[in-house]
Amino acid sequence: MEPVIPDLRAEPRASAYAQLLEMQSLLLEGSDDAIAGMATVSALLHHAFGHLWTGFYRVVEPGRLLRVGPYQGSLGCQEITFGRGVCGTAAAERRTVLVADVHDFPGHITCDPRSQSEIVVPVFDASGALIAVLDIDSSVPAAFGDADRDGLEKLVAWFARATYVPVPA
Repeated sequence: MEPVIPDLRAEPRASAYAQLLEMQSLLLEGSDDAIAGMATVSALLHHAFGHLWTGFYRVVEPGRLLRVGPYQGSLGCQEITFGRGVCGTAAAERRTVLVADVHDFPGHITCDPRSQSEIVVPVFDASGALIAVLDIDSSVPAAFGDADRDGLEKLVAWFARATYVPVPA
């Protein structure tokens, strides 16, 4: 039986992410499946924090195109080009992007009109290749800060561990 995902909304962020890292380690022990990892991380984050949308956009054409992957929440955009919107910007620039008010972000893509703030974290494999971005939307303005950036970057580091190297198709 899998553990129940705790409601961590009232926890200090650093403590909440430490708990999620422990759960991630337990749940993904021995796994080398990136899609299973994305599904697990999406569920952990979405249910622990009650976000509006939590999920991954996978790189399907390096340097050009992201496609929706495992997620929790309302419907997401199907495809996003590199450099477009918050996800495309994070992918193109290979850096975490925090947006306190999505209405102030030039070129923001509105997949869900309830979204008020967003954080997008690039996901790299062991070779340093960008394989996805983790996208989280909140219905609350300025919902994300440095503690979220740090915690999320630690969670997605699972994909870059030396024991996980995807086999080329």
